[in-house]
Amino acid sequence: MQRYIIKESLDTFKDSTIHLGEEHYHHMKNVMRFKPETKIYVTDSDGNSCIAEVVAFHEQSVELAWVAEDNRTSELPVHITIACGLSKGDKLELIIQKSTELGVHSVVPFPSKHSVVKWDAAKMTKKIARYTRIAQEAAEQSHRQHVPVIQEAMPIAELISFSETFKHKLVAYEENAKEGEFGVFAETLRKLESSDKVLIVFGPEGGLDPSEIDQLTTAGFLTCSLGPRILRAETAPLYALSAISYQTELLK
Repeated sequence: MQRYIIKESLDTFKDSTIHLGEEHYHHMKNVMRFKPETKIYVTDSDGNSCIAEVVAFHEQSVELAWVAEDNRTSELPVHITIACGLSKGDKLELIIQKSTELGVHSVVPFPSKHSVVKWDAAKMTKKIARYTRIAQEAAEQSHRQHVPVIQEAMPIAELISFSETFKHKLVAYEENAKEGEFGVFAETLRKLESSDKVLIVFGPEGGLDPSEIDQLTTAGFLTCSLGPRILRAETAPLYALSAISYQTELLK
């Protein structure tokens, strides 16, 4: 069944039908071509889920009725935030889409010394709106109960302040891979406990500048490699999330 994530609360849905408009109406009626009695999953912004069915399509809205609670979860048992240096082209779009499928909790873009692209205030507003839509679509497709929060881009100093609430703080650093260091990432994964908050920093093309590494390590981040190969900016976060999923979900 298709899953839809809605802004409306499910608290009062049991006692009445609910009407959805805009993109949900268009997607159900014109893209999926649902008929009355088609059953779907519905999740609200608090992560509450239920099974609902289509009652009828009205002018620019779809009416749904409650069928049953859905208490299953597909969320990672730990909260992973990835901070990614601003990259060229649509690389950040790819990272957001695929990391959402892999269970990321939030994504923080940041301008690095090696970032080629620059965002002004107007561009940032448009980018964040687009990335949020991409995250919602990917969350629905992968049957998530949480849409990752796409933070506004923040400089390294602000990122360090943002990191203070995280239990584990890592930065992927290619020099560690070149030196043959493979233990920090694996050891951190072995220590993870349910609901731990983890922040992992990834550089843009060209990696992070040594001065940025110094800032992060001074603030308590551990540098780590992700294996013996040097990964692209858009590959490294996906590798890390896959490894975390394996460690915390498949090895139960």
